[in-house]
Amino acid sequence: MTAPRPDLEAEQKLCERAAQGDRAALGQILRVHGPVLYRSVLLPRLGSQALAQDALAETYARVVEKFGQFQWQSCGVYPWLRVVALRIALDMLRARKRETLFEPDDLQREIDASESDPSTRADVALCERRDLAEARARVDTALGRLNPRYAGAIRMRVLEERPREEVARELGVTVATFDVVLHRAMTALKKALGEGLGAARAEHQGTPREAT
Repeated sequence: MTAPRPDLEAEQKLCERAAQGDRAALGQILRVHGPVLYRSVLLPRLGSQALAQDALAETYARVVEKFGQFQWQSCGVYPWLRVVALRIALDMLRARKRETLFEPDDLQREIDASESDPSTRADVALCERRDLAEARARVDTALGRLNPRYAGAIRMRVLEERPREEVARELGVTVATFDVVLHRAMTALKKALGEGLGAARAEHQGTPREAT
């Protein structure tokens, strides 16, 4: 279940205490918002429970380190925490060359937009639903445009995190051949994701798409 939006006045007091070095207050902030960051920010973009858990731990460490720099705004602390988590995810995507669902450049643009107007992500429950819906719709739409074999390989290996050997058996190929299939599938997926993002931008800007 989605956690209810905390009272902003109470949250502001917590943030003031946390900024003064009160670790218990900071811990309470992270307990409230951490699960949302994990399931709606990190997991959809990293596509792996293990990576998302590592990213959440790193997010907590970064928040502890940087919280003194946080400046309270009327939209609350969640938009700032979300940007911290997005930056951690961006670092992890840049470090990985394969098996990623989001391109680092796409995530950087999302961070820039979030920082330019944090109030658009102020309502935690609404933001969580929007993050999840956008990520799932984008990936599902892109997978639907792929060769079914490619889509199946990605679903089993990346989304379901099944072992390479198991997926290779499912597809009836050797592990070495599966690695080639997955590489080609991820290349096709990134192309499809990029095309979908371009179409969304064109629609948002009201510009006609070029014929293909």
